[in-house]
Order: sequence, then structure tokens, then C-alpha cells
Amino acid sequence: MFKRIDHVAFAVKDRQKSIDFYEKYFGFRKYFEHDVPGMPEIEKVVYLQLGDTVLEFEHWTKEKKNSGFHFCLVSNDFDADYQRLKNAGVPVVTEPHIPTPRVPQEIGWKRVIFKGPDGELIEFRG
Repeated sequence: MFKRIDHVAFAVKDRQKSIDFYEKYFGFRKYFEHDVPGMPEIEKVVYLQLGDTVLEFEHWTKEKKNSGFHFCLVSNDFDADYQRLKNAGVPVVTEPHIPTPRVPQEIGWKRVIFKGPDGELIEFRG
């Protein structure tokens, strides 16, 4: 049976801009980049890691829209992380609020959604 998601992938227009964004604001670190033989529409694929979480950027040679998805990170200091990102000018899509908890450990957690450089939605909770 399956154990977990290995990575989340999405298209980027400017891979260096996306790498810089996720390293600067979210603490991810690039650890691998490669070509995709036989797929000329993808210039490069880049992997970034934060703990056990892996993001894959597909740098397409033609524009490809990201829509209908988001990913969620867990913050150990929600208010500080929210204020830091907001002060840095990262666009807020949904202001902080307390959602209905799915499990007892989430009681009192806050949730917010920001927008990344290619329109991807970045939620975090804590």
C-alpha cells in the first residue's frame, strides 16, 4: 500500500525566480536539476526540499497554467511567518482565519493562503 506523497510538481515560467522565492521565503533548498530527454517542451526539472517535503518545478518552454491546486506547509510560528511574508510583499489570497479542525491537534490552528510567482497557491497552517 502507498505510504506518502513523494513530491508535488508544478509548472514555472522562470525557474531561477521560483528557486529564489521558495528558498528566501519558505526555507526550501534546491538539491537537484536535470534535463528531460524526449520532452522538448520541458527545459529543465528542478527539485527543492524542506525537511521531508519535496517540490518539483517543471520549467516549460511554452507557458503552461497552474490552476486548481495548492499545497500546504505547517508553521511552528504562524504569526511571525505570516507577518514576514506579508511585509515582504508576497500576495495574500486568503487572510488568516481559524478553520474547522480535522483532528483534535488542529484545534486553534490558523490558516492563510499566499500566491507564488506562477500563480500557485501556498497555504500554511499553525
